[in-house]
Amino acid sequence: MRFPHLPDWTIYAAVIGALLIVSLGRREKADAPKIPADDEAHGPLLGPVTPFDPSVTVIAPDTPFQPSSGTAFSIAADGRWVTARHVVEGCRRPALVIGGGRALAADVRLASRADVALLLTEGGPPALPVVTDEPLRKGQRAYHPGFPQGAPGEVASRLLGRETLKIRGRGERDEPVLAWAEAGRTKGLKGTLAGLSGAPVLDRKGQVLGVTIAESPRRGLIYTTAPDTFVPAIRGERDRHEKARGEAVTTDNYGKVADRLRRDLRVAQVVCLTT
Repeated sequence: MRFPHLPDWTIYAAVIGALLIVSLGRREKADAPKIPADDEAHGPLLGPVTPFDPSVTVIAPDTPFQPSSGTAFSIAADGRWVTARHVVEGCRRPALVIGGGRALAADVRLASRADVALLLTEGGPPALPVVTDEPLRKGQRAYHPGFPQGAPGEVASRLLGRETLKIRGRGERDEPVLAWAEAGRTKGLKGTLAGLSGAPVLDRKGQVLGVTIAESPRRGLIYTTAPDTFVPAIRGERDRHEKARGEAVTTDNYGKVADRLRRDLRVAQVVCLTT
């Protein structure tokens, strides 16, 4: 019995195919895992301030100071708080509401190049941890606990990038800020976020990244201080020996975390006393 003679090219093809299968089978598989689309830790790093950052103009009225309310947070247990400068600028008797119809009078120091003010009282609650050197990433979440519309409330947001606030009128200046897209808020809270100015900007570890200073309701944006201005404004004001601790914050628990911060007066309401 004779087997049919195969063409040479079929033999060569079979040998090459066998070698290819063996080589592919021995190849090391070290592919990187797929990055979840919602993982903020892998978002692009936020770049430095540039002249090409988008800008938004704010007109500061030249009218006399009108009493208002805002939010402040503790950065040292010896009685040092931070709020937004415009909340207390021009106020002769700023105070922190401590409950039971009582308010604690505070002295004020205004930052020269940022919408930041330091409030000084005789003693205070434990400080919130402040992070000054952690890189920011676009898309990362933040949480803003405070007193929008003069009542307890909070907002969640996502970092979009840098912008420049062009303040025109009283206190004219250009200030680099961070723009955040609102992603959620207290159930039932509608309309303006006035009163949230001065609230801390918390990352997912409960660390302060900056100060909430403005909103753009039409664009659904929240503006906060940038590290470039916030860090110099509070330099030397924190107690290095105080072990400030934060609580992990998520989209599921940020309302409860905010309630605890307000209850412990680590986040408090700021008012301007008129009498």
